Amino acid sequence: MMKGLIIFADFLLLNVILLAAVKWNPLMEDWDLTRIRAFSIFTNLGLLISQYYNSTIIHYRKVNAADMLRRIIRLSVTMVVVAYLLMKLMNQHFPAGYSLVGIGSIFLLLDLIARFIERQIVRHYRFMGRNSRFVTFVGNDTELQNIYHTLNDDASMGYRILGYYADAELMPQERQDGRHAADINMERLGTLQEFMDHLDHLEQLKIGDELYVCLSRTERETIRRISQFCDQNVIRFYFVPVSVETLGIDLKREMLDDIEIYTTYENPLENPVNKLVKRLFDIVLSLIFLLLTLPFLPFIWLFIKLQSPGPLLFKQVRTGLDGKDFNMLKFRSMHVNSDADRLQATKDDPRKYPFGDFMRKANIDELPQFWNVLRGDMSIVGPRPHMLAHTEQYSQLIDKYMVRHFVKPGVTGWAQVTGFRGETKELWQMEGRVKRDIWYIEHWSIWLDIRIIWMTLKSMIVHDKNAY
Repeated sequence: MMKGLIIFADFLLLNVILLAAVKWNPLMEDWDLTRIRAFSIFTNLGLLISQYYNSTIIHYRKVNAADMLRRIIRLSVTMVVVAYLLMKLMNQHFPAGYSLVGIGSIFLLLDLIARFIERQIVRHYRFMGRNSRFVTFVGNDTELQNIYHTLNDDASMGYRILGYYADAELMPQERQDGRHAADINMERLGTLQEFMDHLDHLEQLKIGDELYVCLSRTERETIRRISQFCDQNVIRFYFVPVSVETLGIDLKREMLDDIEIYTTYENPLENPVNKLVKRLFDIVLSLIFLLLTLPFLPFIWLFIKLQSPGPLLFKQVRTGLDGKDFNMLKFRSMHVNSDADRLQATKDDPRKYPFGDFMRKANIDELPQFWNVLRGDMSIVGPRPHMLAHTEQYSQLIDKYMVRHFVKPGVTGWAQVTGFRGETKELWQMEGRVKRDIWYIEHWSIWLDIRIIWMTLKSMIVHDKNAY
């Protein structure tokens, strides 16, 4: 129903744009009724065909903004191309190309706004307890705790956890964001053996629409039987690999010919094509940012000089790609002091002056780092570079800390837009930051970079409490 309503809204939006174009587009003012009808029919056909391949996904529960953006761009571009080709195929010899591109561009912009509104409506609808999916867990591994928080912490996803079947209680597990498994409000429904004994009596089990099973691979027959049970009862089956499997390390699956092997991490930016795409993206975007901010440079210089004697720029040696040092640039937001290379900024740091404090909260002090990006020391998106003292300290305390240096450091990063920005008072905060940095490295895509940039721009408008 949701998908159908959203597709209907797309066609309604397109035809409103077409009506407006007929009335106000100077390229269409001398068209007769026959041309207008043909243009409208072929444009609607283009959208119809495009919807078949690129229809909305905002009703999906596990979807992010980057996926939605990619889908809308493909929807709009495909609509324009297909409509143009259909007109040529049907021998419609009138100048429609520029009008199609204009209508497609307006449709893209307005559809993005519409998707945002529609997504908020869907999320609110599910937050109110409607359109829910019910979930049951089998097992008590810590990975199920992570899935529980992923599905349960955001009520707008529409998941309701019924409970779990396991031979033992879920044990408290330290989380990277400081919370504990004690936060889990989930009923233990019975033992694994009780679950298996009642597979032939569905009414005696408390099973939802989805079943997440996290058992050791040695339980092969048990897992297979549960999977068959789900198939027979139209229940979505998910197998969750046990988090440790006696090794105590996270492993990533790869195939060597037809042999399944595992590695400790994967890095899409080792691919030369991906590396080139990211570098070109960095150059173009950093040039745009530098040109846009150039007119404000005299005012920034003036405010800094009036409030704090000293240089305009602050240069600090930080750890970069492959663990090599580089000079990172910032607008100086603190009075000149001897602790700059040793102490992080705190909320009420006396070293900050008023305009410097404002620059830090609005991220203005980071703008010179786009010059670092042009030079190749940094990327726009990546793990934030740390002071040398912190690199030395945390590399001794956190196992995979140095893995974050396999890619260039960034002006902004996944950790910063997901709540791990600013001062790290406790070790778990840095562990959470490192975990998100490594996740970014392993899941990099240009769409993920765009998503992080968008989230960073939003944080400049909606103040981040950790920005100080």
